[in-house]
Amino acid sequence: MNDIRRTILWVIFGFAMVMLWDQWQVANGKKATFFPGPATQIVAPSALGKPPVSDASVPSAASNQTAALAPPVASAVAAAAHERFDVSTDVLKLTLDTEGGSLVRAEFLKYPDAENKSKNFVLLDDSKDRIYMAQSGVVAGSTGGAFPTHKTVMVASGAHSLADGQNELVISFSSPDVGGIKLVKTYTLRRGAYDIGVKHELINTSATAQSAQLYLQLVRDGNKPAGGSSFYSTYTGPAVYTEAKKFQKVDFSDIKKHKADFENSSTNGYVAMVQHYFASAWILPDGMQRTISMDAVDIGAPLADCCYRATMVAPLETLAPGASKAVEAKLFIGPQEEKMLEALTPGLELLKDYGRLTILAKPLYWLLDKLHGFIQNWGWSIVALVLLLKIAFYWLNAKAYSSMAKMKAINPKIMEMRERLKDKPQQMQQEMMRIYREEKVNPMGGCFPIVIQIPVFIALYSVLLSTVEMRGAPWALWIHDLSAPDPYYLLPLFMTMTTLLQTSLNPAPPDPMQAKMMWIMPLAFSVMFFFFPSGLVMYWITNNVLSIAQQWIINTRMGVPPKFNLPKF
Repeated sequence: MNDIRRTILWVIFGFAMVMLWDQWQVANGKKATFFPGPATQIVAPSALGKPPVSDASVPSAASNQTAALAPPVASAVAAAAHERFDVSTDVLKLTLDTEGGSLVRAEFLKYPDAENKSKNFVLLDDSKDRIYMAQSGVVAGSTGGAFPTHKTVMVASGAHSLADGQNELVISFSSPDVGGIKLVKTYTLRRGAYDIGVKHELINTSATAQSAQLYLQLVRDGNKPAGGSSFYSTYTGPAVYTEAKKFQKVDFSDIKKHKADFENSSTNGYVAMVQHYFASAWILPDGMQRTISMDAVDIGAPLADCCYRATMVAPLETLAPGASKAVEAKLFIGPQEEKMLEALTPGLELLKDYGRLTILAKPLYWLLDKLHGFIQNWGWSIVALVLLLKIAFYWLNAKAYSSMAKMKAINPKIMEMRERLKDKPQQMQQEMMRIYREEKVNPMGGCFPIVIQIPVFIALYSVLLSTVEMRGAPWALWIHDLSAPDPYYLLPLFMTMTTLLQTSLNPAPPDPMQAKMMWIMPLAFSVMFFFFPSGLVMYWITNNVLSIAQQWIINTRMGVPPKFNLPKF
């Protein structure tokens, strides 16, 4: 039974790792690593052809269609005369286009690029390598017509940089009269803020009543962000939040296959594009009816998989001649800092996606953030958090290690009995159970206390993987970025040593194959950590060291001196 206990633990551990890996692959639009489904055919834009960009009208929002609810997106090259210019605050450098007043590039001045630290990180972009833009405009309502869209060339006004002592920067785009509607789009940027106020004012310049709908959309290619790892995967793609159905991720592959499932009508919430550490989102005022759609579009861009569009369309009341209507929207473009997101709008903090264990991950992040406020170092905060978790689970771990120590104490008696009765399996089983009863040992006593802690440590793993504050945060000595792998592989080597040391403290299974697996599995698992972020490796090292110390102390107190069981292959 001693070897059965260890086998069960390894099976649970291995299965958990396999399922985590597989679900990460699926959640990011990749083919599952271990349980692949049917391969999907990706059609390159060249095969689809390059239809000319037009200002074609769209279906009414009342139809609840999940097809395109806005005009086709524009490629980086447009025929109409327009210009682009940069606008800067203390945290953002944005590129705006007079064609539609669209936001076509966003550079974060406080975040260096992951691959080239001398450059700033760029989220939105419109180039030959990336398509990721924020657009908005007006489409026809019940009365029909063609109105100003993101393809309409506008006139820009306002300062281009935030002056010293100035807290707000306002840029306006005014469209010509199109179909009896004039659109004035006003961006308001604030010092230190990643949320941008975007006011859309519609003015009826005609002599008749006009019915119109406002659309807001995020458009991006389906490629993974640069600098990702092959050993762990994070979600990239659109998301929807509504009060009724909460946070809903929508895979690019489901959009392409027209199988996307999400709430497409609401009076609250937002649409977003999410990737590791960063996100963008359009937010309309609560109480305003909107229809949500997502679709795949071909804009003729020279990219492998382009493009996907998340759109909100809000019908507006009929405008009388000379009347106007203003809608105050928000555009968030920034890092997934949980406290900042919580302050902006309900549910926006869910852009920082912890997965299925959010209920455990959120309090763990709260505690980690509190520790950082006291320690002022994210690396030592990780160490302190794992120490606190070990203290919280001390009683459970003590029960597990006590059971292991008892099993280790009677292991010689079990080994002798197995050798003596190896040809009598039924009698061997009966004799083994008799020994367990006499010695008051539960062979499963070491499993349950460890198993119930697994969700907590997986949730902590998710916290460390998704926390943008780790990006570029130093620990000590040669570790200058907790979100990047150790450049000298010293932390992964030390983690491997602690894993093997912890394995050697356990009694060797009598079965030779189990004895080999007992060493091979932790070795194989350790290899992945050579490519994991340093913060994650630090967490695992701290957990290993504290587990070894606790196991050593408990074994010594129970009169079972720690003994290293080296592999015999």
